[in-house]
Amino acid sequence: MTADSGSEFVFTVAPEYAGQRLDLLASSLSGITRSQVHHLIEEGLLRVSGSPVKPNYRTKAGDVITISVPESEETLVPEDLPVTVLYQDDFVIVLDKPAGMVVYPAAGHARGTLMNAVAYAGTKLATVGGPLRPGVVHRLDKDTSGVMVVALDDSAYYDLVEQFRQRTINRRYVALVYGNLRDDRGEISLRIGRSESDRKKMSTRVKRGKEAVTTWTALERFGAATLIEARLGTGRTHQIRVHFASSGHPVLGDITYGRKTEIAILQKRIVFPRQMLHAELLGFIHPSTGEHVEFRSGLPSDMTAAIETLRAVSQG
Repeated sequence: MTADSGSEFVFTVAPEYAGQRLDLLASSLSGITRSQVHHLIEEGLLRVSGSPVKPNYRTKAGDVITISVPESEETLVPEDLPVTVLYQDDFVIVLDKPAGMVVYPAAGHARGTLMNAVAYAGTKLATVGGPLRPGVVHRLDKDTSGVMVVALDDSAYYDLVEQFRQRTINRRYVALVYGNLRDDRGEISLRIGRSESDRKKMSTRVKRGKEAVTTWTALERFGAATLIEARLGTGRTHQIRVHFASSGHPVLGDITYGRKTEIAILQKRIVFPRQMLHAELLGFIHPSTGEHVEFRSGLPSDMTAAIETLRAVSQG
């Protein structure tokens, strides 16, 4: 099922989907973002059995949901950008996103994004997910580097969305965090939600938040910093950054959470130009073959240089 620009999308709620919120169900089945669903409801372009409803309407078996998607003037411009393609077939494309690159066009970032590169590299694009983010099932923050997968086929999109929902995707990150972690390994299980004081940020200090679980292992210690491996049990916005900042060990170079953009070791000042966070591994079940596949990305040069400097300074 798709919700293409300038089309009408209709589906009947099956018994197993009864009782779900309309905005969540419509978003998951159509590929339209939840905020877009809310806009369509406000404009009267999303109706249930012909009648206007609210986003939190609980669906009933047999409800006929109609989504009228207006024509979009937005187009994704193909661009030949310096992005490494790790794997590509008719269903998915796996890329090594460099730090500093936004995933898809938005206000202030109309060009030069990962999706502009995907449009250039791919022979086709999925039709779900929005005109500027077709096939996007997950994303990395602008200043986070590493492995990402984008669906090139609608069926692959829905398959990968379900794998992320079921939390069967294998994701491993490497990060440099501030301070010397007390333990060799641990788990952070703190709910994450939108900050009540700054709506652009996420926080663990919220009345209501979504479950978030991050497990970690210390790989190397430098006294004032620790190199860690982190794995996600959930995929909340800014999860690793927020979790470690809340524990007093923010990701080094993160100007939003923790602001530890430089540290001093033995009177040596070390500056971190961006957040030291890298998506090293991504594993999933290939939507077409059914085989488990894994893709890796080596540490980028800026993180390698930072680690080598920390190692040299801490060892005297």
